[in-house]
Amino acid sequence: MSDQNPATPRLWAISDLHVAHATNRQVVERLRPTHPDDWLIVAGDVGELFADVVAALRLLSTRFAQVIWTPGNHELWSHPRDPVKFRGEHRYLRLVMECRKLGILTPEDDYPIWPGPGGPVLIAPLFLLYDYTFLPPGARDPAEGLAIAEAAGIICTDQYLLHPDPYPTREAWCQARVASTEARLTALPDLPTILVNHYPLVRDPTRVLRHPEFAQWCGTEATADWHKRFGAVDVVYGHLHIPRRTIHDSVRFTEVSLGYPREWEKRPPVNPLRQIRPAPATMPGDVFNP
Repeated sequence: MSDQNPATPRLWAISDLHVAHATNRQVVERLRPTHPDDWLIVAGDVGELFADVVAALRLLSTRFAQVIWTPGNHELWSHPRDPVKFRGEHRYLRLVMECRKLGILTPEDDYPIWPGPGGPVLIAPLFLLYDYTFLPPGARDPAEGLAIAEAAGIICTDQYLLHPDPYPTREAWCQARVASTEARLTALPDLPTILVNHYPLVRDPTRVLRHPEFAQWCGTEATADWHKRFGAVDVVYGHLHIPRRTIHDSVRFTEVSLGYPREWEKRPPVNPLRQIRPAPATMPGDVFNP
């Protein structure tokens, strides 16, 4: 499932594979590079069960020259059906350990430099979570925002399955990740960057959500200017299940999710891999914002 033009290497991206669904597993099994030196970014939500996540990443690592992974919220769930009972940061770090065994790069590793067409550019996989600051209309603070969501019947499963241990709350974990990541990005060499996070770094992409209350589980206002501060030429994210590219401050933001079968089966057939480098002139779902 790829473009048949193997002349030059490409940097691809995908997210929200949700391999618990049989048809999504079939999609993953058909993913192929177009060139032996193609790289692949996997921007989170591979699956919920520890073994499923590792198995899917293992398969992709055998096909692409380099795989880069950052977690979504689903990988961090402590699902009652999962025999692996790690919670919170411990679960995340165990997934990092498994990735390292497979040669997959994570937010805990040195940021790689894409050497192919459209490079050199430094790829920074980020793990930042959310802190409920993408407030719904009418909310003055996160507590009020969550109350509005609950009244509307919009509650993310994270509230039950994503444990922040050893942090007291998910927002505290987010704030710690933002602080440590910001310090690391500030020290980067003078190269253009591709910032990769499961959640969008800016609020704007969430404004098309069918349920605006859900935006609270979609990022943090603390990263609103990171694409400008840290030299981004591309920002790659998932989570929203709305694959498209938007332009913010002249920077490309590409949502790269596959999503659930009930979502992607309704769309016109397209390659689920999104090309990031060399940057295509256009792609399905382009929306150009100022």
